[in-house]
Amino acid sequence: MKKVLTVAGSDCSGGAGIQADLKSFSAQGVYGMSVITAITAQNTQGVFAVQDITPEIIGQQMDAIFTDIEVDAVKIGMVSQAASIEIISEKLRQYKPSKVVLDPVMISKSGYSLLQPSAKSALLAELLPLAYVITPNIPEAEAILEGKLGKAFKIQNVEDMTRAAKEIRELGPEFVLVKGGHLEASAVDVLFDGETAVYFNEDRVNTKNTHGTGCTLSSAIAANLALGYSVVESIKISKAYITDAIRHSLDIGKGVGPTNHFYTLYKRAGLNYE
Repeated sequence: MKKVLTVAGSDCSGGAGIQADLKSFSAQGVYGMSVITAITAQNTQGVFAVQDITPEIIGQQMDAIFTDIEVDAVKIGMVSQAASIEIISEKLRQYKPSKVVLDPVMISKSGYSLLQPSAKSALLAELLPLAYVITPNIPEAEAILEGKLGKAFKIQNVEDMTRAAKEIRELGPEFVLVKGGHLEASAVDVLFDGETAVYFNEDRVNTKNTHGTGCTLSSAIAANLALGYSVVESIKISKAYITDAIRHSLDIGKGVGPTNHFYTLYKRAGLNYE
């Protein structure tokens, strides 16, 4: 069985963060492991508090995994402080996993800042060059490019997304996937590999329940890379998976509910959990 590690924050409500990553790993048929970078107090209505795990413990968690278990891919999610980014980057350079998927989590859906301002430069300088695939949404891509260019970069259409992907790739990642879920006109994602832009289209699902979609997609991509699929194939499989999970999302809580990570497996088992 392929083994995939998530390095991310904990969501106590189970919809995002390492909880979503581990569910997504299991749904793809890989063995999931986790390094916790932060503990959040959050639910479907928002993020209310964040307690960062010390960089020393983050590093020791990574040592514990890599010195014992072969890691076929790594997904990196919420890392809020510069010192944590530095230790994660140090361990990635030490252990050299070949498939690193970086989901640059910066702001929650409720508007809570999950990346300290002082950590943005560390993210750009340390983690981006180590990423095989990076998966920013439009606000994250804009924030990355503001840090790179020193001025605002607004993304309003697919052409802007393509230019953004090309600019972000200059920071070091092999592949850049700019997700278009924030566009009103379409739900297209743009992948750029340094030469060619590939466009992924899925039907937009009309639901408010999209908590954890970015975490789920990026972890599914990491899992499928571990399974031996190409980047384009991994994204296609993962896009279909997350679209189905959103289409059958769970109306849990008073706010933005989570996706249904195991809908397809439940359906095969004759269970109807929606």
